[in-house]
Amino acid sequence: MSYSIFQSGRSRRNGTFHNLESGIEEQIEALRDELAELTRLVGKSSRHQGEKIRSQAGAGYEELLGRSEDLLRELQHGYERGATEMRETVRKHPLATIGAAAAFGLAIAFFARR
Repeated sequence: MSYSIFQSGRSRRNGTFHNLESGIEEQIEALRDELAELTRLVGKSSRHQGEKIRSQAGAGYEELLGRSEDLLRELQHGYERGATEMRETVRKHPLATIGAAAAFGLAIAFFARR
């Protein structure tokens, strides 16, 4: 008879442990579901942020490209103006140009000897 008392106590304990174990498994499953949802939301947010950054970078690139083209045109016009002024100066003052070129050549020769 004492065996049956212990047996009924064990079955009650095993039932309690089983209920506890079932509750823990349910909580774990709920946490897994929440974690999966959180992962999905983070992925969606990351994609959105990536697209936003990509769009901003593309707009910045286009703006930079436009500015560099404008700068290149300005440099070309400046070079053309300088070349035109140089030709006009040489035509107006040919002797002074030859003298300046000779002085420049002598200066280079002087520094090349040292």
